[in-house]
Amino acid sequence: MKNIKDYNLDELKQELVNLEEKTFRAEQIFKWLYQDKVKSFDEMTNISLDLREKLKENYTMCNFNILKKQVSKDGTIKYLFDVLDGNAIETVLMSYHHGYSICVSSQIGCKMGCKFCASTGINFIRNLSSGEIVEQILAVEQDTKVRISNVVFMGIGEPLDNYDNVINAIHILNNQKGLNIGARHISISTSGLVPKIYKLAEENIPCTLSISLHATTNEKRSKMMPVNDAYPIEELIKACKSYIEKTNRRISFEYALAKENNDNLEDAKGLVKLLKGMLCHVNLIPINKIENGSFTKSSNEHIIEFRDYLNDHGIVATIRRELGSDIEAACGQLRRKNLKYKTK
Repeated sequence: MKNIKDYNLDELKQELVNLEEKTFRAEQIFKWLYQDKVKSFDEMTNISLDLREKLKENYTMCNFNILKKQVSKDGTIKYLFDVLDGNAIETVLMSYHHGYSICVSSQIGCKMGCKFCASTGINFIRNLSSGEIVEQILAVEQDTKVRISNVVFMGIGEPLDNYDNVINAIHILNNQKGLNIGARHISISTSGLVPKIYKLAEENIPCTLSISLHATTNEKRSKMMPVNDAYPIEELIKACKSYIEKTNRRISFEYALAKENNDNLEDAKGLVKLLKGMLCHVNLIPINKIENGSFTKSSNEHIIEFRDYLNDHGIVATIRRELGSDIEAACGQLRRKNLKYKTK
């Protein structure tokens, strides 16, 4: 059966028409799902018994089970969710002074093979549906009773490789009659799928685009990120400039600093040259050591010097606060040990 959380409000209205029901019922159902966060159709008490039976006959509600929950000393919470088909995904809740942010997965496994990411080596299984993406937010809010105000697509998977489902999930999250999370509070991170960056620019969604850059030469970037062989830096930067021109939105460039690899003065100079004049921000990430990984964290001194050089030369740069590293929930660390994202 179809997952009712896969439908945005307009699509849900059409589903109700197909059931020979009034379209205003879709708004009622939407409210029950995303504002009241019910877990069964029987809880939708202002809907007739007849309609509730129709819903049960035609749709599932996709309520994730928590397989494992880890709480960091800094308050970050990492969830391992059973997605109800024998697979599992990871989701991370982070607390900031401005509210709660959630890092969601968009795929089960990943195809990109970035060498500094713990997802590398985990076979790609499938895309998550829109409803499975949204359910991560619902399940965490139901468990913690907190209001999530920011969503980042930076968990397992490449969001733009699951383009249609990610975009539809954003429409569901953004709807004022649903979770009502503002598009400006939603970030999409990509390893650099150039055609999809051009496509995203046409969507007219004022979300934040984050580009995983991590190097300033094709030689270095290809060693860290195989996607660079398909879409080299020159094509990626051209697409980013086009995105900025089209949307007038600032891009965030993610740059993970690895010791004696991409953290020296020449790299900083190359980054300034590459990004000069662009409406952008550089998010410097102290790289996290992963099992069997070849990269190690740059020294704090090098990271600060790198940031200061960028700022002194007109590129706004900040160092990302590390959260959840003690529970392997920090950037690049998400993975499922031993079970390889299988629940059985």
